[in-house]
Amino acid sequence: MGVEATAGAIINGTVVLPDRLLRNAAVVWEDGRISSVGCTPEIPPGVRPIDAEGHLISPGFIDLHVHGGGGADFMDGTVASVITACSAHLRHGTTTIFPTTTTGDEQLLLDMLDSCHTAAAQFAACPGTGPWIPGIHLYGPYFAAGKQGCHDPAGCRAPDPEEYRKYLSSNFVRIATCAAELPGAEDFSRIFHDAGCLVTCGHSNASWTEMQKVHDAGMRHVDHFWCAMSSVPAMRQRFGPPMQGSMAEFVLMHREMSTEVIADGCHLAPELLEFAWRMKGSDRLCLVTDCNRALDLPPGEYKFGHHELGTTFRSDGRTGWAAPDSLASSVQGMDFMVRHMRQVTTAPLHEVIRMATATPAERAGIQDQTGRVECGLQADLLILDDDLQVLRVIAQGVSASGPEH
Repeated sequence: MGVEATAGAIINGTVVLPDRLLRNAAVVWEDGRISSVGCTPEIPPGVRPIDAEGHLISPGFIDLHVHGGGGADFMDGTVASVITACSAHLRHGTTTIFPTTTTGDEQLLLDMLDSCHTAAAQFAACPGTGPWIPGIHLYGPYFAAGKQGCHDPAGCRAPDPEEYRKYLSSNFVRIATCAAELPGAEDFSRIFHDAGCLVTCGHSNASWTEMQKVHDAGMRHVDHFWCAMSSVPAMRQRFGPPMQGSMAEFVLMHREMSTEVIADGCHLAPELLEFAWRMKGSDRLCLVTDCNRALDLPPGEYKFGHHELGTTFRSDGRTGWAAPDSLASSVQGMDFMVRHMRQVTTAPLHEVIRMATATPAERAGIQDQTGRVECGLQADLLILDDDLQVLRVIAQGVSASGPEH
């Protein structure tokens, strides 16, 4: 690990494309970029190809919504924690990651931004040591009261331009979330959209009308569908009769809206995963982990967010719990989400993989860099066995896992 990206090749595999499978194929890369995809590749001189032995050659996974892993949370605010969490997710096939904030005060968020930016530079200087970090997901703190989930409610607040322009000035925010009903949500959406960010709504009890206003200002995505979001009965409680449309109906009605699901087997039942895929399609539905620091750790109590200031949750080894009946993000990597989505829905394999690769790349605006096995893109590649277990990870042309590591 940690060597300069050079030429490489994977042969004798089934390449997963966004719309189909390409069997008996190979992928070649040079200087960290894919140079050939097909059945009769020209292997550069001196390259010893990796034999996929008939297994799948997939794009590396992309996670738009992830809080930590391996004992670390991105809100810890240290470069060491960022590296630990990113390394854990790389082992699970995530080659592009958007570290995601929780609620917290301004300094905590600035520390998180700074540590992620530093870690990103270190990974870029030494390909193969970590996933690509194109930027962060500014998720907390702009959540609606009562919709904070496992996040610290004391850190929830309405968006303040004086505050969030500091985050935006880092040029390292690529995804930005704000509950649509909060004062200032329209300006927030417009400003971040104009800055080129994917603007999302989450941890919200917004009505259709409130969603329409931020949609007009640039919001195009909703975080973790059905989780910490409004419903028609909630609208009846807020406004009385007649019943009004909620976030769910707004997302399903508008084709340009995308959303995401946590396919860990605990957050959503199989019929909801199937429904989401059938209604939105694989080009508007993303798989995310929403993973916390308990990834790859034994069951027990952990902190969500900062290691001292965060809230306490319990991991049972399958998911996180803030209370006996309240979920607290997942404890699984993206490889698990892909396997579960494949097992419990009728979505074809290439569409399941698309939801973890090409679609999040498109929504985050990085499709010209990664997300597909395509000439000119980064050589972010996985070899997956028939059970979709990760056998090999190639990050920007360098082997990040495999027999020699």
